[in-house]
Amino acid sequence: MEPILRVDGVSKKFGGLMALSDVSFDVARGRILGLIGPNGAGKTTMFNCVAGLYRPTEGTLVFRPGDRGREVQGLKPEKMTALGVARTFQNIRLFSSLTVLDNVRIGRHCRTSSNFFGAVLRTRSQRAEERRIIDDAMSWLDFVGLGASALQPAASLAYGDQRRLEIARALATDPKLLLLDEPAAGMNPKETEALVDLIHAILAKDVTVVLIEHDMKLVMRICEHLVVLDHGVKIAEGGPAAIRENPEVIEAYLGKGAAHA
Repeated sequence: MEPILRVDGVSKKFGGLMALSDVSFDVARGRILGLIGPNGAGKTTMFNCVAGLYRPTEGTLVFRPGDRGREVQGLKPEKMTALGVARTFQNIRLFSSLTVLDNVRIGRHCRTSSNFFGAVLRTRSQRAEERRIIDDAMSWLDFVGLGASALQPAASLAYGDQRRLEIARALATDPKLLLLDEPAAGMNPKETEALVDLIHAILAKDVTVVLIEHDMKLVMRICEHLVVLDHGVKIAEGGPAAIRENPEVIEAYLGKGAAHA
């Protein structure tokens, strides 16, 4: 089966800084891939290239949400969202003063068809579509366990619930590929366990997941394939067992000489 995403020789340069250098890997459809590495390795830069926030300096990105693939490097974020790529951020980005429900409704609006005049005139079709948006948003809130909090301000949620709200908003765009940037950051063990269940439930909805995460116990537990970056270069790729024992990975995380200690 063709991968849902093919990263081929991607480099990203900022002035004199090479944030990514000739990185290649495939994301298998219907799987969980972990993109790991120490701080400054280039992981979030790669996410930004895939999501359309950055245009790669070199290389290609081929996204295949269905039977046909296309090169997507350089497409704007809204176009990538429309194609089926959604992401969350390392630093939570919610509309804190809006309700939990409204945050998810905003995510859902990328799948609406009403035009400006329909919204202004409040036509019958526009009102019906708005009801569908609310229903869909509530469905995703129930899915992540936040249905009872729908009318609360987003800022009132506990930290772990804010993480889940951001995931619900991303899911409301109907993605085929979901990029999770450190979803377990700041979570306690109980919240992390709930996150594991949620990611598996997302996978069951035919959504492929790529995650950046520093919690290695979580990564080794749920990821079927790992790609390791260090200083913008891919240093290893493979299953959790192979990555755990890889000398270059050990050195990157623990320092020179650690792999031979």
